Amino acid sequence: MRIDFVSDIACPWCAIGLHSLEIALTRLQGVVEAEWHFQPFELNPDMAPEGEDIIEHIGRKYGATPEQTRRNQEAIRERGAAVGFTFAMDKRTRIHNTFDAHRLLHWAGLEGDRQRALKHALLEAYFTRGENPGDAEVLARAAERAGLDPARAREIVTSGEYGAAVRHREGYYLERGIHSVPAVIIDGRHLIQGGQPPEVFEEALRRLATQQPA
Repeated sequence: MRIDFVSDIACPWCAIGLHSLEIALTRLQGVVEAEWHFQPFELNPDMAPEGEDIIEHIGRKYGATPEQTRRNQEAIRERGAAVGFTFAMDKRTRIHNTFDAHRLLHWAGLEGDRQRALKHALLEAYFTRGENPGDAEVLARAAERAGLDPARAREIVTSGEYGAAVRHREGYYLERGIHSVPAVIIDGRHLIQGGQPPEVFEEALRRLATQQPA
């Protein structure tokens, strides 16, 4: 079963959705064998390199008050904890540009089965440690934690390599109606939208695996 996981590093629901999907697949061992592919999506493609204060950004983009944002962050933290992911909201104070992180993920997909490990490393760097996923050294350390060559990662970040390929993939999914993430596409035909609980993913994948009608 091919799984295309369309997501952004700066998306908390993508971290929740990834961990939920992994739990579901663990429960489905022997029923579903997954082939992972991580596809790029940018929530803020025009974000400046220096980023923006997260409270100000959410207020400007969604009209949320600081108190509403803090309540939402607490709900996200609880949902993350339920699937084994740590959101350190006090450390994540800014929204950052994630294009370079997507370029590294594209490269990881060419280096064998390293994309998922790198995705985890990037999500942890941003959401758990509050690091800037647009910083070259943060990206190099994440690559090293994922078993990739950090020197090669730095070279990719500074050279702009794979930029055209990432833009092409972003455009591909936008043209096909993907405008919010995470979007989990199964075998190129079936869409599961959002950071669903493990039970929702499990039920959907089991049904698809056994070809039962919806």
